[in-house]
Amino acid sequence: MADHNDLGRKAEDLAAEYLIKNGHRILMRNFRYQKAEIDIISEKDNLIVVTEVKARSTDFFILPQEAVTKGKIKSIVTAANHFMEEFNKNQEVRFDIISVLPDKNKNLTIEHIPDAFEAFDAN
Repeated sequence: MADHNDLGRKAEDLAAEYLIKNGHRILMRNFRYQKAEIDIISEKDNLIVVTEVKARSTDFFILPQEAVTKGKIKSIVTAANHFMEEFNKNQEVRFDIISVLPDKNKNLTIEHIPDAFEAFDAN
């Protein structure tokens, strides 16, 4: 498997562990709707939290969270709307980003950005 796939999988596992440690209940991972995918859907404080996990081996060119484009936001929002309808959820939805980068010792570090974007950012 390619190194970037390994990094992505490790980043998603770390993000899920981080969310659980911070009081989230994981509802689903890698939820797919059409061509869109949501990395992690969790619940905390009666909120549905949709989390996009972005990992990079370096921040030399771009920070991981900067790779979440308007197009990506639009697909995440579309998938989130489908999830809410499919599972008959009526809570408020928050969109977070978890950025994962290696530090100088090559240990992966997490930056959690709650409420990173809103559904209307997709327009």
